[in-house]
Amino acid sequence: MTGGWAWHCAAMPGPLSFDPIEEAGRQWRAHWPESPVAAMMAVTSVMRAQQILLGRLNDALEPFRLTFARYEALMLLQFSRAGSLPLGKMGARLQVHPASVTNLVDGLERAGYVQRTPHPSDGRTTLASITPAGRAVAQEATEALHDIRFGTEPLGDDALSAMTEILREARAGAGDFGAGGAGGEGHTRQP
Repeated sequence: MTGGWAWHCAAMPGPLSFDPIEEAGRQWRAHWPESPVAAMMAVTSVMRAQQILLGRLNDALEPFRLTFARYEALMLLQFSRAGSLPLGKMGARLQVHPASVTNLVDGLERAGYVQRTPHPSDGRTTLASITPAGRAVAQEATEALHDIRFGTEPLGDDALSAMTEILREARAGAGDFGAGGAGGEGHTRQP
């Protein structure tokens, strides 16, 4: 793996000779002068940045047989008090559909990082429990993500903090979390 902000996943084409979002903004202003051009450009920028970051993260996690979604699920278990959570609670905390949790846990179980166990007091509930191999790979994968600063080059800490606050405001406005916004047991809090 190599660093550098131009590092992309293999399927991505080379860089364009122009900024396509600036061009889209120019076109929007020409065709719809009274439209919310800034909103279109911001949303398109967030979506494109998400694609870039996800590609970088998945590339860094591939040697560990993880995707970023599986990494998030593994870390949720790693941070939980008992190292296990009901699948339904995982879905709520990860904010994904129950079928997605099943697929995530299936992949982690195949890799030997998680095992399904019956809930000790509720026979209708299945727990996902992190294994010793899962704990070890969580540590190694986290170190790999730290090494690439979670794929955020060339942005510095001030820019990343500003971005986090701007996006937090958007998330709060959408009802992504309640008052206070801090996580609970087994819940990661974004810095």
